[in-house]
Amino acid sequence: MPAATKKTATADKLLQAAVGAVPGGASRPGQEAMVAAIDKAIREREHLLVQAGTGTGKSLAYLTPSLLVDGPVVVSTATLALQNQLVEHDLPRLAAAVEPVLGRRPTFAVLKGRHHYLCVAKMEHADEEEPTDTLFDDAPPKATQWLGEAGRLGKQIQRLQAWAEKTKTGDRDELDPGVDDTAWRQVSMPARDCVGAQRCPYGPECFAEASRARAREADIVVTNHSLLAVDMLAERHIVPPHKLLIIDEAHELADRVSSASQAELTPEAIERSSRRARTLIPPAAAEALAEAADALTVGLAETPAGRITAGLPELLQQAVMLTESATRAGLTAIGDVKSDDPDPVRKQQAKAALDDLNDTAQRLLEESDFDVAWVEKSDTGSGRRALVVAPLSVAGTLAQGLYSDRTVVATSATLTLGGRFDTVARSLGLPAASPAPPADPQSPASGDGWTSLDVGSPFDYPRQGILYVAAHLPRPQMSGLPAAAGEELVKLVEALGGRTLGLFSSRRAATQAAELLRARTDLPILLQGEEALPVLVRRFKEDKASCLFGVMSLWQGVDVPGDACQLVVIDRLPFPRPDEPLAAARAAAVDAGGGSGFASVSVPIAAIRLAQGVGRLIRSTGDKGVVAVLDSRLETARGYGAFLRKSLPPFWYTTRPDVALGALQRLAGK
Repeated sequence: MPAATKKTATADKLLQAAVGAVPGGASRPGQEAMVAAIDKAIREREHLLVQAGTGTGKSLAYLTPSLLVDGPVVVSTATLALQNQLVEHDLPRLAAAVEPVLGRRPTFAVLKGRHHYLCVAKMEHADEEEPTDTLFDDAPPKATQWLGEAGRLGKQIQRLQAWAEKTKTGDRDELDPGVDDTAWRQVSMPARDCVGAQRCPYGPECFAEASRARAREADIVVTNHSLLAVDMLAERHIVPPHKLLIIDEAHELADRVSSASQAELTPEAIERSSRRARTLIPPAAAEALAEAADALTVGLAETPAGRITAGLPELLQQAVMLTESATRAGLTAIGDVKSDDPDPVRKQQAKAALDDLNDTAQRLLEESDFDVAWVEKSDTGSGRRALVVAPLSVAGTLAQGLYSDRTVVATSATLTLGGRFDTVARSLGLPAASPAPPADPQSPASGDGWTSLDVGSPFDYPRQGILYVAAHLPRPQMSGLPAAAGEELVKLVEALGGRTLGLFSSRRAATQAAELLRARTDLPILLQGEEALPVLVRRFKEDKASCLFGVMSLWQGVDVPGDACQLVVIDRLPFPRPDEPLAAARAAAVDAGGGSGFASVSVPIAAIRLAQGVGRLIRSTGDKGVVAVLDSRLETARGYGAFLRKSLPPFWYTTRPDVALGALQRLAGK
C-alpha cells in the first residue's frame, strides 16, 4: 500500500465507503463499535472476542480494518454458506467501494484443503482405478446398489476428464453439475497422500499449489475452520504467514479442532491400505494386514457401542496390536518415497494410509488420560463399525497453536453464555477472565492478553419476538415426542397456519411430529431426510402454509427472513445425549476433579445449541414471530434454566399458552 494512502485511509473511512456503496446503506452503532474494537486490537496486538448479533453487519466490520494490515489477513468460517457469501458478495463489493480511499483495489483469495482440487497426477491414472474397490469401500452392503455403479462412475470420470481440460482452478465447487464423492475421490488427492510439488511429475500444473500461491499474494485469504485446525496441527505450514486472523462463527472452532484431532481404525481402512500397498510389500506383510483386519472385525462385533472407560477390551487390544505390527512391517517394506521412484504418487498413497493406521494404533495402545476412545456402530443400516480416539480437550492445543505470532479476533452471534464470555473463552484456550463481571454486558470483559465486547444487535427483540416456554407440560422423560408436547405443537401450528420451523432433538421426534401434523392438518409438512435439504428449505420459503421439521443441522443452517418463518418450535433442551462419548468423558473428568460435569460441559453445549436454534426466528429488522420451547425445564429448572435464558436474545418472555396463541393468530390475520 502506498505510504501516503496508508496515512489517510482509516478503518472509519473504509467502513463509510463500504456502506455508502450500497443504496440506502448506513453504518450501524454495533458495526461501528466492532470496527473500533478490532482496529484497537490490531494496533495493540491484543486478542479480541466480539459477540455481534444477526444483522450487525459483522463481515464488513471485520473486513474494513483488516485492509489496513500489512500482509495477508486470514478469515476463517465454519460454514460453506458464509465462505461463499464473503467471496461472492461481500469482498467484491468491498474491494470496489474502498478503491478510491485506498488508492488501489484490494485482492482476495480462497484457500481450501487439497482434496477440494482436481489432482492432475491422480487424473492421469483415474481410468486405472478399480471401481469395484471403490464401490465396496463406500457403498452400503446391498448388492442391488452395485448394479450399474461402475458404469455411472465411469461416465462421471469421463465428464471430469473433459472438465479438467478447460478448468483454470480445478476447484470442485466450480464443477456444474457436480459429481458424487465416489467419483471425486478418483481424481482428488488428500494432503496426507500428496508427495509434494517438488517430487510430483505434475507439480508445475498442480491446482492446489496454484491456490496457495494466489493466497500468498492476496490481501484477504478466506479459509475454513477445518483447514485452520489442520494448519495448527501441522505447525502452521499450510495457511500463508499472517499477522491477523479473523475467526467468524467462532463458537464452532473447538469442535472442528476436535474433529481434526480425531482418528479411527476400521477393518475397511486396513483392507484398503493393504490393496494400495500390495505391489510394494511382500506377501507376508499383506497377510499380516489381512489378519489385523479380521481381528478388528471380530473385536468390534464383540464390543458394545459406546465409550471405553477401563482400557481396551482384550479382543480389541489384540486387534490393535496386530494392526500396529502389520502396518509397521508394511512401512518398513515400502521405505522412503524418492523423486526417482517409478510412481511416487501411488507409493506415497500407500505409505500415508499405513502411516495413519500405525499412528492411530499407537495412540490407542498408549491409553493416554488425555484421549477418549469409543466404539462407534452405525444405526443407519450401513453396517459401519469403528474404533475411534479423540482428545479429551483441545483447549491446550488452541492455547499453544492459535495465538502465537498473530492477533486473533473471534466473532459470532453466540459467544456469551449466561451473559458472560468465560465459558467460550476457556474452550478457545484463552486464560480466565477477571473474576468480577462488568455491570454492563456490553462493556469489555478481559483476561490475560485478550478483551471482549458484546456489540448487541440492531433488532428490537422484545418488540419483534416472543419466547414462549410451555411450563405447564410434563418434564420430558423418554426419547421421541411426548403426547402432551405433540398436542401443544398442533395448537401452535394451527394458530399460525403453517410458517413453522420445527427443531427437534432426535430424528424420531421430528418424524413423529411430521406424522402427527399430516394426520391432523392439511398443511404441507416438509421433513428433513425425505428430500435434499436445499430443496426443502426452498419449498419452505416459497410456500407460507408449509412447515419444515428436522434435527440438529437445521438449528444453525437455515436462514429464512420474512413471514415464511414466524414460529420456531423446539421440542426439548438440546443437552448432549448420554451416549455422546466426548461430552460424557469431559463431564466425567470434571466430576472426578470435584466439579459438576453437567454444569461445566452439558449446560454450555445446550446453551450454544439453543441460542443457535432460537436465532432462526428473527433474521431481519422487519421479522416478527414466536419461539416456542416445549420443555418446561427452561422455566422450572433451578440454576441452569435461568442460565440458558440469559444466553438467548432478549425476547418478550411468557409461559402463558393463551398469550402465545393469541400472538400467532394476530400474525395470521385471524
